[in-house]
Amino acid sequence: MQEKYNMTGMSCAACSSRVEKAVSALPGMKECSVNLLKNSMVVQYDEKTLTGTDIIQAVEKAGYGASLLTGGQKKATNVSTEQSVSANAAKKEYETMKRRVIWSFVFTVPLFYISMGKMLGWPLPGYFWGMENSMIYAFTQFLLLIPVVFINSKYFRVGFKTLLHRSPNMDSLIALGSGASLVYGVYALYKIAYGFGHGNVDLVHQFSHDLYFEGAGTILTLITLGKFLEARAKGKTSDAINKLLNLAPKTATILRNGVESIIPIEEVEKDDILIVKAGESIPVDGILTDGTASIDESAITGESIPVDKQAGDKVIGATVNKSGYFQMQATKVGEETALAQIIRLVDEATSSKAPIAKLADKVAGVFVPIVIVIAIISAVVWMICGATFEFALTIAVSVLVVSCPCALGLATPTAIMVGTGRGAAGGILIKSAEALETAHCVQTVVMDKTGTITRGEPVVTDLVCEPDIPKTRLLQIAASLEKLSEHPLGRAIVAEAEKQKISYLPVHNFRQIPGQGIRGMIEDIEYLAGNQKMMDAFNIHGTALEQLQDRMASEGKTPLYFAGAGKLIGIIAVADVVKPTSRQAVKELQDMGIEVVMLTGDHKKTAEAIRRQVGVDRVIAEVLPEDKEQEIRRLQKSGKKTAMVGDGINDAPALARADVGIAIGAGTDVAMESADIVLMKNDLLDVAGAIELSKATIRNIKENLFWAFFYNIIGIPVAAGCYYAAFGLKMNPMIAALAMSFSSVFVVSNALRLRFFKPKHGTATTPADIGSASESVVVTHTTIAEHVSREEASSLDDCCQNKMNQTQGGTTMKKELSVEGMMCPNCVKHVTNALNAIEGAADVTVSLEAKTATLSVPETVTDEMLKAAVTEEGYKVTGIQTLA
Repeated sequence: MQEKYNMTGMSCAACSSRVEKAVSALPGMKECSVNLLKNSMVVQYDEKTLTGTDIIQAVEKAGYGASLLTGGQKKATNVSTEQSVSANAAKKEYETMKRRVIWSFVFTVPLFYISMGKMLGWPLPGYFWGMENSMIYAFTQFLLLIPVVFINSKYFRVGFKTLLHRSPNMDSLIALGSGASLVYGVYALYKIAYGFGHGNVDLVHQFSHDLYFEGAGTILTLITLGKFLEARAKGKTSDAINKLLNLAPKTATILRNGVESIIPIEEVEKDDILIVKAGESIPVDGILTDGTASIDESAITGESIPVDKQAGDKVIGATVNKSGYFQMQATKVGEETALAQIIRLVDEATSSKAPIAKLADKVAGVFVPIVIVIAIISAVVWMICGATFEFALTIAVSVLVVSCPCALGLATPTAIMVGTGRGAAGGILIKSAEALETAHCVQTVVMDKTGTITRGEPVVTDLVCEPDIPKTRLLQIAASLEKLSEHPLGRAIVAEAEKQKISYLPVHNFRQIPGQGIRGMIEDIEYLAGNQKMMDAFNIHGTALEQLQDRMASEGKTPLYFAGAGKLIGIIAVADVVKPTSRQAVKELQDMGIEVVMLTGDHKKTAEAIRRQVGVDRVIAEVLPEDKEQEIRRLQKSGKKTAMVGDGINDAPALARADVGIAIGAGTDVAMESADIVLMKNDLLDVAGAIELSKATIRNIKENLFWAFFYNIIGIPVAAGCYYAAFGLKMNPMIAALAMSFSSVFVVSNALRLRFFKPKHGTATTPADIGSASESVVVTHTTIAEHVSREEASSLDDCCQNKMNQTQGGTTMKKELSVEGMMCPNCVKHVTNALNAIEGAADVTVSLEAKTATLSVPETVTDEMLKAAVTEEGYKVTGIQTLA
């Protein structure tokens, strides 16, 4: 059985580790995952031997709190309720920490000013100066400290509780450090009062300088500030899922007994007939039963170009009907829809992502007990040696104060804060300390294609005209027709015409042909605009068409055909072009020793074309959102730290699953909320910059921790009086506090060096060899004859290359394949192209009537390779024989 729990009382990685250890030790517990960022725990256990009550009791015994959030399989109606509960808890924690940090500063600032003002000669009221006002000076500080201690009493409750459970954490360090200062300050108050009562001026003078109330208050306030920033990061996690939930429409138009009515989305059931109009979101997954539409599926598939749908085609919930009117039959509702699956994947990924344990938390379990033991032993030894109780107490408090975890507690958060601030100044928004820490060890960067490597919107790339048709005439006719269609590809043509300031022509008898294109009369001539299906339907054929279509498809372009008076007049290619710096960004990541993988829902040919342009190490095409998330899982299971770069809703599960999720700033809100890092300048070069910044920050953190411990290693023996007998060297609590403060200043100063960080790989340039990646897309103008000549030249080169391979050595064999499934000339073309793509293949001949394919191949090409090439195109090879 699987259950999810809300957790309370956790403050650091040591807390989550202790809870996980305590719960995992229960009999019947199969798996336990505690998420510090979300304050949640997901468990899988045998319900025959274990109950939810046992789990909660184990958590409480460890010193924390737990409450059941969900159990078993979630129902479709309670998904939003569950996420709402999580969001409200995160928001409540954020508001609580906000109030705590504000009020802490309200009292700490005057406390610090009064304390340091007298030492440094700052302006203060007269009643704080002079020996006679020492009690006013001391007691005012005490009164200012009381609210700070009360506001942050949680550190003392949790810190001392974890000490009692023998699992000290950062709260324990905070409680001991500030508590020691507070106790000694109260002791000093009594000594001042005693001195006044007995006329001992020296005693008053001594202890009026031995007040450490400002130290206690400063420690509590600075740590609370860090906790406040952490709470703000936690609140962002639930925002991502809430925005996913808001993608689907809240209502649906249903058709029952011939009557249209609008109902809540929760009331839609399987097999209901729904109506979707232009501009509306599709409510659930289903099958289109009547009508046609152009649907933007980028939210799910990542494909930027809308897909034409007609009766029998599947439609996906949360996608948008760009144009058209249709009826659909609901096939998947509630938790079964594609969007609900994406939400589930995001939630599971964020729940199971373990936070990185802070180095300070790892050593806390050893450091704190050692310090306590040293303080106690030091006091006892000095009392045995004949020292007064006051001397022994001073020694013990000095040890605790000098080893106060201020520097240790600041070592990591100050470096993180400066590092994230430096990143923000450079347009790299880092949303959590965990992300900044993890990014330094990334070995593989996985990138989405659409909107990440490419622009994410179609533009015109090629204008191919018949010799007697000027390019402006073709564009004018095309734009005049497409202006009436409102098809996304048509809008790209219209945009190109407006860019070139071309006027429109009047169109009469305009009609749309579902799944094919449009037609209309211009100047008494009927013009056609559409895909190859339309050309075939109107019997407009030619070798040039097929060659051009294959060439453009291999380049990742979509050709649109235009015909007039029964003959082809030109072709306009539209494509989603590569961003200017994508190639450079990929190269720089590879120079850093990082593998770059491209994941896309696009076709293999389009993906391969983009791969050639930007140079990624490998590409995985035609993948759905869950496939992207699975690929991230596979990389992580192989032991690689993985970063995912994306911009779409469909990337959200992979962004959440990755060790570091990186979102493009121009992408969707959901992608940015699911990610750990957001690139506000939309520049892939910032991926390398973010990784470099992470490495610099981690190096800084390690330096800070070294110096924090170095001061303790030097200071603790002195505070314990180890050198007092021999050299008279003793550290009173005031000097101990000064040393502790100096160590903190040193750590903070070292962290501030990160402000001058400049990434080596952070400058956006546009190399001359980027070509189509140029920010200003250059549209190629040629004639169809020129394109055909290029194809023939390319074919001739291939033929020559094959013959060269033969003459250089190696035997060629002639093979005949029996192929089933070919139904038309297009099938012949697909099989021919597949066989021609085999290295060394020549003389490929495919017969539709005989259902055979013959070709010559080198002896290195096996029958399995031939069979695989044809099978990949969707046809079946029933036999292969070698001809004489």
